[in-house]
Amino acid sequence: MQNFARLLALSTLIAVFASGLRAHEVQPTIGDLTVTDGMAELVLRINLDAFLADIDLDAVSDTNDADNASSYDMLRALPGDEIAARAPELLDRWNTLPLLNVDGQPVQLRSERVTVPADVDIELARVSEWVLRGAVPMDAQAVVVTWPRGGGAMVLRQQGVDAPFTGYLSGGDSSDQIALRGGGTQSWGAAFASYVPVGFDHILPKGLDHILFVLGLFLLSTRLGPLLWQVTAFTLAHTVTLALGALGLVTIPGSIVEPIIAASIVYVAVENLFSTGLNRWRPLVVFGFGLLHGLGFASVLADFGLPDGQFIPALIGFNVGVEIGQLVVIGLAACLIWLATRAANIAKPEGEASAVQSYPVMFRAVSITGSLLIALIGMWWVVERVFL
Repeated sequence: MQNFARLLALSTLIAVFASGLRAHEVQPTIGDLTVTDGMAELVLRINLDAFLADIDLDAVSDTNDADNASSYDMLRALPGDEIAARAPELLDRWNTLPLLNVDGQPVQLRSERVTVPADVDIELARVSEWVLRGAVPMDAQAVVVTWPRGGGAMVLRQQGVDAPFTGYLSGGDSSDQIALRGGGTQSWGAAFASYVPVGFDHILPKGLDHILFVLGLFLLSTRLGPLLWQVTAFTLAHTVTLALGALGLVTIPGSIVEPIIAASIVYVAVENLFSTGLNRWRPLVVFGFGLLHGLGFASVLADFGLPDGQFIPALIGFNVGVEIGQLVVIGLAACLIWLATRAANIAKPEGEASAVQSYPVMFRAVSITGSLLIALIGMWWVVERVFL
């Protein structure tokens, strides 16, 4: 009974790990910066509802997980014109940072225009366009952008110059000095390094469906060979479609991709219930599903945008981040099962007739209960993404 309780607790961790609702997933803010003729313009694609609710976007990947989620939901239900009217409240705070610093001097920005989209499903994030402008000296040379703490990720893109700067800022970060005449394009190494955490972040903590799929691959067998075959097939497949999707050569609507990704989770989990080894078809099936997961990754890059001139290193960096995230998921799962095995052996009463619990025995028990839970979550996502 004790072992069953431990297995149930461990499997529940898997379910909790994957129970977030994608509809409230935090998205990065995109900032397009143009400085010309004595005027700085910063155009933000931003979730104003989350900022006005004072959600700490550095700490959560889903607004439902925030302590003040109810405030967000209340604001999300308001008409767009009411949200637009409240946007200057944020700017008053941001001008004290300041958001823009030109040649060491703060730039006082004013709200020029706020466009809040209408008719967006209440369960989906509402991304507004906010145009900010401020006067700068005609002979200004460089600008530094500071993103407020708690603001989550921001992709900053310089516009209107040759070799523009493109960078990734976390909440509380400041950019390097950006030359206003251009030429601030990141090096290949810098572009690669800046996109590794973007890829990792899309797996841990934000890639709930990808986490479940990778766990489904892991829970098939204790042997390393089957895991390597599956992970290799999955990696090759999603790398291909990630590149093709990012280049715009392959585009499939999310309404098709997302339900099939959920179905792929169900498939690997259900097969785990009836098999303890790798059949010859599974790597091919995993490869096919990996092609669709790659299109899901490509949609994330579409939100961030890939910098001109550093497309290849940024794409490789993102993919490396995804792979690191997947390996961490597998490593954590293996460690949890090992700890459960150790705890079961320590708790075993002295003199008990049964043999000492082994890792393979514990693994199979976790595989059955965990795969069942994963299949149930995947089936719910299929229904949610097709019918709700």
